Amino acid sequence: MVVRMRSTKSHTKNRRSHHALESTAFTKCENCQVLKRRHTVCVACGFYRGKKVLDLVKKTEKKQKKLKAKAKEARS
Repeated sequence: MVVRMRSTKSHTKNRRSHHALESTAFTKCENCQVLKRRHTVCVACGFYRGKKVLDLVKKTEKKQKKLKAKAKEARS
């Protein structure tokens, strides 16, 4: 089968010119001045737009507790 209206190479490349990947933009956190991705919660301090959103201390304690329980279970 032959294609009736074939797209030329230049038309195809022009159409795909918008498909290029852009690098992610980073900004400094207002609270701790660490680089973070835009429009996301800061991984270092848990602040977003000047407000505390995540309690990272609680989160790490919970993770440690879970790891201890898993290690204890593996020994048994």
